[in-house]
Amino acid sequence: MKNRNFKNAIRNIHLWLGLATGLVVIIISISGALYIFEEEIRDYTQKDFRYVTLQQKPFVGLDKVISSFEKLSPKDKLRLIRIEDAIPNATVEITTKKAAVYYFNPYDASLVKKGGEDWLQVVEHIHTSLLLGKTGEFIMQWSVVIFVLMLITGLVLWFPGQMRLLKQSLTIKRKASFKRLNYDLHNVLGFYASIVLLVTALSGLYFAFKSVKNTASFFTGTKLGQGKAVVAAKPLQIDPLPLRYNKIYTEAKIKYPGAVSTSFSVRGKGELRLRMIYPYRWARNQNTFFYEEATGAIVRAKLYKDFNGADLIEATNYDLHTGRLLGMPNKIVSFLAALIAASLPVTGFIIWWKKRKKPVKKTATTAQRRL
Repeated sequence: MKNRNFKNAIRNIHLWLGLATGLVVIIISISGALYIFEEEIRDYTQKDFRYVTLQQKPFVGLDKVISSFEKLSPKDKLRLIRIEDAIPNATVEITTKKAAVYYFNPYDASLVKKGGEDWLQVVEHIHTSLLLGKTGEFIMQWSVVIFVLMLITGLVLWFPGQMRLLKQSLTIKRKASFKRLNYDLHNVLGFYASIVLLVTALSGLYFAFKSVKNTASFFTGTKLGQGKAVVAAKPLQIDPLPLRYNKIYTEAKIKYPGAVSTSFSVRGKGELRLRMIYPYRWARNQNTFFYEEATGAIVRAKLYKDFNGADLIEATNYDLHTGRLLGMPNKIVSFLAALIAASLPVTGFIIWWKKRKKPVKKTATTAQRRL
């Protein structure tokens, strides 16, 4: 009896949380599934402006690229610069604070294409904020918390009361009635996808809540590093922005060679971040440097050779969340799990709809018996 009451309570929690967040879960899951193959989609659909004809020439220089950008749009402010160091014919991408995106030829700094955010970036915004800004971020964050609870309660409900029923709980009866087939699609597919979905959801919560990062740090017995302070002499002369960025980029490449990609991003409080990513298998090998944006003076540096446990978790989390960890096989598994996640609110709703209590019509016989 106690076990039955416990399962009934879990079932009610699972039901009402699912009804409350079902639509958001569908949106998160479908947008996440699309973004898993973001790299492959971009390489296939955007190769005409992401790459130019390969030439036996060196990189023209970041200063030349930024100077070209400033001539084209002198009033726009830089927000992000991406350079694919390992692909010599990849265009240099510059994004402005107004979300305009420019692609420049790496050999002569000529403009290849100007545009806005592409549809994949819109998909990312839908995934993280429903295109509703801070309000959407809040909704998404707590919907993922609820989704984790739904996965846990779903596993409790899935677990068969008797071991002889285990095979039945792992099999979809394809020739059964629609009601039974729908139940199996919800129950069985939900079980198979649950571990992958739990990992994906928890890694998403790592981005969303500082307390989750602190918990991860607690279990590793280390603290997430912010980088070591660097004491450097202030520059006697402040170079123009193109020369300043080029000097930072060139010096970093000489001192820390081998990067496959490099990005500059202008952050709050006048801080400039340079991130260099190196070949890796598990945790992302990345060196991150922070500068005064106005002067180019280095402030602090965080090198992957100094990573502790908490840093390794942070460096792995993005690839873990997006399915990039372990390459294409894991991407396919993550994609299928995301599609199953999108189906669970639908099949769950149908189960609830079919089980709704319908008013019982009192027959004449029943009324006579009561009399």
